[in-house]
Amino acid sequence: MGAIRPIRSITQPIGLHDQAMDNLRFIRDAMENAGSFTAVPGIGGIVVGATAFFAAFAARLSAGPRAWLAVWIGEGLLALAVGIGFSARKARRAGSALLSRPFHRFVFAMTPPILAGAVITVMLYNAGLERFLPAVWLLLYGAGVACGGAFSVRVVPVMGMSFLALGAVAAVAPAIWSDALLALGFGGLHVAFGWTIARRYGG
Repeated sequence: MGAIRPIRSITQPIGLHDQAMDNLRFIRDAMENAGSFTAVPGIGGIVVGATAFFAAFAARLSAGPRAWLAVWIGEGLLALAVGIGFSARKARRAGSALLSRPFHRFVFAMTPPILAGAVITVMLYNAGLERFLPAVWLLLYGAGVACGGAFSVRVVPVMGMSFLALGAVAAVAPAIWSDALLALGFGGLHVAFGWTIARRYGG
């Protein structure tokens, strides 16, 4: 009677190179899922700030509330496009994916205050209370940046708190200061923090 021999596995042994690549992919995915959103665009922030200065000047010269609101809504849409474009550029230069889990967390944390601001804008404008819009915009944008900053680099929440502080000033300031405060916030704070982010966090 012949001896029973174990059946040999037909599976080829995994090479060290393949094991190393699998480990690197796992580590990269784990770091991406647990990390911070680092593609906050510093240079993009400077560009947004520069356009906000022009918007404030144009809004100051506008013919009425509707034209004033149109200027600032246009500025908001332009700022959104610039921010996304420069974020994608920064992520591409760093060799990372823009649509990562930290990016999703950043966006999901920032979106609710921004959407609330859009709804309140319509409400206040229809009620003829557009003089309160600068305070609302600064406060809710600051809240969004501060919340999103929990998933980003350390300076971003500080930027959000700065917008909140300026929004509190706008809430009690005379209406004549509206465009100046918006220029200081969306212009000055974006330029200042954009320069800091570009210098410390690579563009």
